[in-house]
Amino acid sequence: MTTAVVALDGTAPGDRELLGGKAFSVNSMRSLGMPVPPAFAITTPVCRRFHEAGGKLPEDVWEQVLHALSDLESQTGKTFGSGPNPLLVSVRSGAAQSMPGMMDTVLNLGLTPAIVDELAVSTGDRAWADDTWARFCSGYRDIVLGDPAGTVPDDPHAQLREAIAAVFRSWTNERVTAYRRRHNLGEGGGTAVTVQAMVFGNRDENSGTGVLFSRDPATGEPVLFGEWLAHAQGEDVVSGERTPENLDQFAAHSPQLYTELEHIAGTLETTLRDLADIEFTVESGRLYMLQCRAGKRSARAAARIAVDMVRSGMITEAEALGRISEDHAKALAGDGTVESGAEVLATGTGAGPGVATGVVHTDTEEACAAAAEGVAVVLVRPSTSPVDVPAMFESVAVVTEVGGTTSHAALVCREIGVPCVVGCGEGLTGRLAGQTVTVDGATGTVYLGEVESDNAAPDEYLEELLSYLDRADIGDHPLRTHITGEKVTEGVQ
Repeated sequence: MTTAVVALDGTAPGDRELLGGKAFSVNSMRSLGMPVPPAFAITTPVCRRFHEAGGKLPEDVWEQVLHALSDLESQTGKTFGSGPNPLLVSVRSGAAQSMPGMMDTVLNLGLTPAIVDELAVSTGDRAWADDTWARFCSGYRDIVLGDPAGTVPDDPHAQLREAIAAVFRSWTNERVTAYRRRHNLGEGGGTAVTVQAMVFGNRDENSGTGVLFSRDPATGEPVLFGEWLAHAQGEDVVSGERTPENLDQFAAHSPQLYTELEHIAGTLETTLRDLADIEFTVESGRLYMLQCRAGKRSARAAARIAVDMVRSGMITEAEALGRISEDHAKALAGDGTVESGAEVLATGTGAGPGVATGVVHTDTEEACAAAAEGVAVVLVRPSTSPVDVPAMFESVAVVTEVGGTTSHAALVCREIGVPCVVGCGEGLTGRLAGQTVTVDGATGTVYLGEVESDNAAPDEYLEELLSYLDRADIGDHPLRTHITGEKVTEGVQ
C-alpha cells in the first residue's frame, strides 16, 4: 500500500485491517451501488505513525487528505470552507473490530459564523443553519477541545486537521481500553479515520436518522428491527440521550423508503452472511446508507441466528459454533424468567435479555468501586453514553430513564450478556438509588428486592447448536464448558 489515504468509491483496495470496519463497509456498500455519501479513509497504519510522532498528523498524510477533500468537492458540487453551498463532513473512527461508540466522531465539520450566515440565506432556513452550527460547536468542543467553553477555530481546514487528530487520540481512551480488555482484543493495529460528506437528518420534517437490524438482535427472530428519530442526526439515536420511535412508525410515515431499506437489509445480510447492523439517514425524503457491520446480539439471538443460517445453507455448523462467545455461553447457561407476583418498580423496553439482582448505583465511579468490593451492581442512569462503558462492564444489569434499544449502551449490554432495560421514564435514578432490585431485561421490568427466577423454557436452537459440537469435533468450546457440563439438555447427544 503506497498511500495513507484511500477514496472509498467501491473499488478501494484493502481489507478491514487496513481500512477499518466503518470505511470497509462504506466501500462495500458503494460497490453494491447503494446510496452512500462519498468518503475517503485515512488508513489504520497512520494511527501508529500519529502516536509515534507525539500526537501529530504527518505532513505527507495531510497533503493526501487535502487532495482527497478536493475529490469530495468534485463529487458533491460543494466547496469546503466557503459558501453559499459549503461541503460539510463527518470525521469518524473505525477500528478493524467493531467497538460501537468507544471512539470519537465529529459531525457537521466545516462551518464558521460567516458560512452559517451564507447557508441560512442560500437555503432560506435560518433555523436549520443555526441548529447545525450549534450541533457542530457542541460536538467539536466536547470531543476535540475537551472544553464546553472552548473556542472553535474559524478555519475549516484547521477544524478538520484537529478532528482527525482527536479521532486518532481516542484509540487510547479509557473506553477503548476497557472494551478491548473485556473482549480480549489485544493491542490492535489502531483506528482508521473516515471523512465523509454530510447528509442532514435534521434538515426538515422529511428528514431523520435511524438504526436497522436485519433480524431482531434480542431474540434472533428473522424480522426487521430498528429505531428512528425524525428531524435528528445519528448521534441522537445511538447516544441514548433521546428515546426514538420504532421502525414500524417509520414504515407508516415513509412506506417507500421502508421498502427500499428492507431490500438493502436483505442484500447486506446476504453479503455479510451475518446479522446486519445498518445506520441510515434520510435527507428531505432521500435515503442514504452510512454504515453496515455485523450486529451485536443477545445470547439467545446468537443461538437462533447461527442455527437459522446453518439451516439456510449460509454458514457451516463450525462457523455457527464460532459465533457463540464465552459471554453468550454464560448467559445461555443462566437464562431464566422472573416469577410473577413481585412488586414492580419500573417498566421500560427490554434491550438486553436476562435476569439479575443487585444494588442500584447511579454514579459510574461509585458503581466501579462497589463492584471492586464484590457488590452486585445495577447501574441506573438517566441515559448511558460510551463514557459509562467501564462501569457497565462491572455491573450485573443496566437501566436507563431514556434511550432506545439501538443505542451504543444497549448494543454493548447485549454483546456481553448483561440484562438491560431502557426508557423507563424520568426521575428513576432518584427513586431507585441504593435499593436492591431485580432486572428482567427480556420483559423490560425492574422489581423490588431479590426475586427468584425460573429456568428458561427449552430452546430448540440451543439444542441444535449443542448437537453440532460432536460433529464439529470441538472439545473446548464455551458451550461445552458452561452448558453440557452443567446443564445437559434433553435430547442432545
